[in-house]
Amino acid sequence: MTSSNGDDVAALNAVKPAIIQSLGGEVVAAEPAAGLCTMRFRIGENLCHSGTVVQGGIVTAMLDAGMSHAVFAAHPDVTALNSLEIKVSFLEPSLAGEFRCEARIRRSGYKVAFLEGELYDSAGKLTATASTTAKLGRNR
Repeated sequence: MTSSNGDDVAALNAVKPAIIQSLGGEVVAAEPAAGLCTMRFRIGENLCHSGTVVQGGIVTAMLDAGMSHAVFAAHPDVTALNSLEIKVSFLEPSLAGEFRCEARIRRSGYKVAFLEGELYDSAGKLTATASTTAKLGRNR
């Protein structure tokens, strides 16, 4: 995926919450018109259990961040995104290292969005997927 506008990626990376920073996260591509976003994360062994297996909550956080950023890219007036539910499928162990999250808006209304994300390891193996329903907070 390539960004339709490098300014979109720069704007999304300009304001990084502490959690995104702690996950070594950054937006690497965005296609706002298509509702797509790709993020990269660098996860150290400090966020693992059982050796180098990334804790499930961290995997969920990466997917959640990617899906949220797809909304923020597509809808600049959205200022908050609250998960109403999230489902994560852990397909393979996610081992410490670099990850790529590809996220998309499946459908979005004014107040609610349905989102999907996929998490890949550095070898390109799909390790987890997620879907979420989120409530959108907008500037008035």
